[in-house]
Amino acid sequence: MQTLKCLIVDDESLARKLMEENIRQVPFLELAGICKNAFEAMQVLAETPVDLIFLDIQMPGMLGTQLLQSLPVKPMVIFVTAYSNYAVESYELEVVDYLMKPVSLERFTKAAYKALDMHQKKIALSAQTVEKSPENPDFFFVNVEYSLVKIPVKDITHIEGMKDYVKIFLETSKKPVLTKSTLKGIEAKLPAQGFLRVHKSFIVNLDKIQSIRNREIKIGDCEIPVGESNLEELLRLLNYSR
Repeated sequence: MQTLKCLIVDDESLARKLMEENIRQVPFLELAGICKNAFEAMQVLAETPVDLIFLDIQMPGMLGTQLLQSLPVKPMVIFVTAYSNYAVESYELEVVDYLMKPVSLERFTKAAYKALDMHQKKIALSAQTVEKSPENPDFFFVNVEYSLVKIPVKDITHIEGMKDYVKIFLETSKKPVLTKSTLKGIEAKLPAQGFLRVHKSFIVNLDKIQSIRNREIKIGDCEIPVGESNLEELLRLLNYSR
């Protein structure tokens, strides 16, 4: 069974403890962190991608709804709150579920399974776009925030793998596209020629390389490491003889 990495965000210690206990009762939930407010959550999410947030709304400093709206990449969210007046807004924010405190284990589990079903459908949709890629595609699609986003191959400068997520850097965008996938999965969508995996965590578009120095590739403002075992192949493809 697939697992969902989840984060608890709530300013009440008792609520955090109850949610933690409930998470441990659901076999496919993996607790990735516990935060007392939205600002702590922002720090965790910047370093640790998660699939699901159990998010309180009324918190000091920043509301849970405001936190969700501020995130550049939005995980699935289940609101857990003592207030019913945010239900309409939660619907507009496309959250998975809206739980009223106190939450029973039965109701909590039902919401968790709802998130799992949504996650599995997203993975299946992504797999359909990967299965049969043309040999030299002009573009492909990736899942971002429950939408399919078109990636023009010619605009890719490089790709970075981060555990369960991949960053796709484009010439046409200041921010990379972040999608839940593996580097191997994205590599399967790329043309047979023109791209090379130069490191266990990086793929580069050979046409975008500006310079190579001390086993580092320069593309724009980015410096990309080259693995020792990948250097010879890189130089061969660039028609360079030492």
